[in-house]
Amino acid sequence: MKIKRFLLSGILTSILLLSINVSGSAQEYLITNVHVLDMDKGQFIENQQILVKNGKILDVLPLGKDFFKNEGIQAIDGKGSFAIPGLAEMHSHIPTTDTGDFSYIQDVMWLYLANGILNVRGMIGHPSHLELKKKIASGEITGPRIFAAGPSLNGTSVESPEMGIQMVKDQKLKGYDHLKLHPGLDMPKLLAITQTAKEVDIMIGGHVSLDVGLENSLNNGYRSVEHMDGYIEALIADKSKLDPQIAGPFSMLLVKEADLSRLPQLLQLTKDTKAWIAPTLTLFERFFGYIPADEFRLEPEMKYMPGIQVQQWVNQKKLLENQGVLKEENVKPYLEFRKNLLKTLFEGGVPIIMSSDSPQVFNVPGFSIHNEIRSLFEAGIPAIEILKSGSVNVAKYFEKEGEFGVIAKNAAADFVLLSGNPLTDLNQLKNIKGVMVEGKWINKEKLDEELKRIENKNLRK
Repeated sequence: MKIKRFLLSGILTSILLLSINVSGSAQEYLITNVHVLDMDKGQFIENQQILVKNGKILDVLPLGKDFFKNEGIQAIDGKGSFAIPGLAEMHSHIPTTDTGDFSYIQDVMWLYLANGILNVRGMIGHPSHLELKKKIASGEITGPRIFAAGPSLNGTSVESPEMGIQMVKDQKLKGYDHLKLHPGLDMPKLLAITQTAKEVDIMIGGHVSLDVGLENSLNNGYRSVEHMDGYIEALIADKSKLDPQIAGPFSMLLVKEADLSRLPQLLQLTKDTKAWIAPTLTLFERFFGYIPADEFRLEPEMKYMPGIQVQQWVNQKKLLENQGVLKEENVKPYLEFRKNLLKTLFEGGVPIIMSSDSPQVFNVPGFSIHNEIRSLFEAGIPAIEILKSGSVNVAKYFEKEGEFGVIAKNAAADFVLLSGNPLTDLNQLKNIKGVMVEGKWINKEKLDEELKRIENKNLRK
């Protein structure tokens, strides 16, 4: 009878622990009855168990293999869940604060976590992002791993090559993880920035300045090309047409004039220079797409954003609509070109990092990544490669392969439990049972609680 009571108690404990939120940086967990995604094999390894302690995965073994169990270990019965590494938003505009009030930033962090996004690369830097990293590391704020860019380096902020050199050195010294370049740079300024970045060992990426061009950007150390910027411009023979007043946003009105015979050369250069692509397909489909702003403003996830933010997005898009730029006959060929360009680059061996540009026009943090995933799949990227773009590829990008982005021994305990198999249905990425964030378990109930809190905070009055 005592044995039966003990077994029953153990079963009830496992069931209960899946439905409660357990916190504490030194917590040890044993997650059982899960199918674990093996990135190398591109398939789930069935009926596994994962041992987690002090933020690390101590081991992954088949069910039936005994672990050495410490007395304080917490058991979580995955009940057949599918475990994947946490995904990433590699193009985020993390909100900022100059007052020390991190409440809105904390809300955005929860929106990422609730969607299985456990790594976020900021792309417009601010000193508060360095403070955010500290607060997350200390446990004061719950959030994903942050890679912070420094303040924008662009034609206005960089007044001279000498100023560019100093800005790069300053941002490296302050602890930013990489540099974000925006348009308006000329070659002297670009060379000063890129050469200094190489000297102090900090990554660079961003937009391609018209006066510099894609080839010069790639040849001078761009680690990532954001939005696939610069490719259309590089394919246009008559550079006089690249005036934004003529070409439209991101030269979308010139897409029919792109000389695709030059694309293989650009593809090879992208590979040779080891650059990565941050596609942000969903940004262009929503901000620069032909679907009206008034449709997007009614989407369910908009309830998690402040009303004034959504209205700003509506105003931004309607400005282009009223100018006649976003007519379907203008936009549709451009969106098709972008998907074909991405597929060509991918099939040619250029690596992709998952990115949607959030919070940006109608791209709600976390939720926008699922829109991006759908667009990547529609562009012809296989499901396993999409998952890699948001996990193992992110670790490779930051030269931290094996440290995160995989569910494997000695990797960071950053993974998501899903109800179904995302390799057969990518929509299963939305069916989250819970997330393990640097060794801290957050269950579905807690994630839903935070979403409800944020929704109530932003109720339209």
